[in-house]
Amino acid sequence: MTSVDDVAGPDDLPFRTDVEIALLLVSRRHRYEGRPADGALPVRPGDPDELRERIELRAGLGIVGDRYFGSRAHVHASVTVFGLEALEAVGETLGVPLDPVATRRNVFLRGADVEALRGEPFSLGTGDGPVRFRGYRPANPCAWMDHELAPGAFRAMRGRGGARCDPESDGVLGLGAAVLRTARPVALASA
Repeated sequence: MTSVDDVAGPDDLPFRTDVEIALLLVSRRHRYEGRPADGALPVRPGDPDELRERIELRAGLGIVGDRYFGSRAHVHASVTVFGLEALEAVGETLGVPLDPVATRRNVFLRGADVEALRGEPFSLGTGDGPVRFRGYRPANPCAWMDHELAPGAFRAMRGRGGARCDPESDGVLGLGAAVLRTARPVALASA
C-alpha cells in the first residue's frame, strides 16, 4: 500500500482549496457501447449501485471495483474528476438541467476549477487522509453526451469535461467537505 507520504513531501502542495465531493460513481461495466441512438445499456439485475458514499483508490490502478481499475488501456486515465459548476453552466447554455451521473465521470467536485488540474499534481482529502493524484489529459466529451444529457451537450462540454487522472497513493474518499491541495493556486469554480 502506498501512502501519500511516500509520493509527496509536506510542502509540495502548499495551496489549499475547500471543496465538496458531491457525487462518487463506480461503474463495473461500460454503459455507453455501440451507437448512441440505440441508448445506454440497462442496469442489470444484481449490478451494484453505481453511486457510492465512499470509494477506495489504489496507486497506479484506480478505483477499486471500477471498470478501468488496473486497465492498461486507461493508464493515466483511471479516474475522472469533474466540476459540477461546469456541468451547470452547460445546462444553462442548453436551457435544461443535466444529470451529472449521465456523464459517467467518477469524482464530482464543487468549489474549484477542475480543468486547472490537468497536467498537475494534487490531492483530495475527506478525513481519512489525502489521496494524491496526477492530472493528465482532458476528459473529452463524446457523442453520447448529445443523447444521454441533451442535444448540444457534446459541443457545449468541450473544454469543461473534467480531468483524467491517476491516483499516486492509496486511500479513501467520501462524500462531503473535502480539501483540495495543489502546487499552484486553483481558481474557484463559477457556474
